Amino acid sequence: MKTDTKLQMKGSWNEMKGKLKQKYADLTDDDLLFEEGKEDELLGKLQRKLGKTMDEVKEEINGL
Repeated sequence: MKTDTKLQMKGSWNEMKGKLKQKYADLTDDDLLFEEGKEDELLGKLQRKLGKTMDEVKEEINGL
């Protein structure tokens, strides 16, 4: 069964960004730059930086 691959942006991105930076100290503001319509670009950066699959990155963000 395939997991839901849609990114759920709950609350403000600034709050989510802060939580990610707390959990992963090596993430920079550039890594977490979010632009409307460029979610895939953001996810790709996080995937490479964290060494996780795309689904794992989405689950991480959706779980915040």
